[in-house]
Amino acid sequence: MLGAAIVGMGRWGRTLVDSVQGRNGVGIRFVAGCTGTPDKARDYAAEKGIRLHDDYRAVLADPQVRAVVLATPHAQHAEQVIQAAKAGRHVFVEKPFTLGKASAEVAVEACREAGVVLALGHNRRFLPAVAEMKAMLSGGRLGTLLHVEGAFNGPGALGYKPGMWRADRAESPLGGMGGMGIHMIDMIINLAGHFQWVAVQSHARVSTTIDDTTAMLAQLGNGATVTFSTLALAPRLWRVALFGTEGMLELNGHERLSFTPREGEGWTRDYPKTDIEAAELEAFASAVAGGPAYPLPVGDAIHGVAVFEAMIGAATSGSRYAVA
Repeated sequence: MLGAAIVGMGRWGRTLVDSVQGRNGVGIRFVAGCTGTPDKARDYAAEKGIRLHDDYRAVLADPQVRAVVLATPHAQHAEQVIQAAKAGRHVFVEKPFTLGKASAEVAVEACREAGVVLALGHNRRFLPAVAEMKAMLSGGRLGTLLHVEGAFNGPGALGYKPGMWRADRAESPLGGMGGMGIHMIDMIINLAGHFQWVAVQSHARVSTTIDDTTAMLAQLGNGATVTFSTLALAPRLWRVALFGTEGMLELNGHERLSFTPREGEGWTRDYPKTDIEAAELEAFASAVAGGPAYPLPVGDAIHGVAVFEAMIGAATSGSRYAVA
């Protein structure tokens, strides 16, 4: 059983803990943790059997902690990953991995040199419907891929207040990208490949804290085009569609997948609900134990950050940006 520490015990940190704590067969248990607001977490930590340390340094010094799970503000990720690697601790880090390609590369290299597993929390890679989409595309069922559409929206910014870290534009450039949209960027990378260039329009139409509307036009290295949007003040939506010369696939939500062939009858299938947080943490624990590699290559992790960085540049300049 992998003894882990949860670093950051806000809403999402607790979601990660709750997905695996006390469950058999997942290979990981949270034994320690720290957070920026310890008084708010004491009762929860006690309930879950988590030793609450004063700070991150104390977490890394805990001999029962073999891995850390980082659910902390975005700007802290790179340095926290590096510190964990230097302490010989395996690392699971929430998205966005870092806020710049250079820092992502340094963090990856620190983990490589230390010989520790690095895993990134893009949980939707673990959806059965996504595995089906990937298999159908790679198997030629869609023909030549022409275009990808992605949208990930939610009303989260309604709760953002001045002083909250998520309401800080330095932590949330391009509004919903850090909390939501970066997941769809990884999904497009996972399904269709790396990006070549991006053009972005992002602004605060209603919000007084962060951009609430962000839209992208892009092209992938294979020549397919992409349109993508993430709205931080809209009803919840997860949708990704692949358009090919022989057919199209559309995933609405996490479980409903539709296929429309160029000719003939299509279909719509409902897939079982999956605890994707438990699945990603179980895959992390398995990789640490010498099992299959975590199913998100570090090259994709770095490229996702590079796309995010290029999007920020494109939105600021109003011009098309190449993805480095």
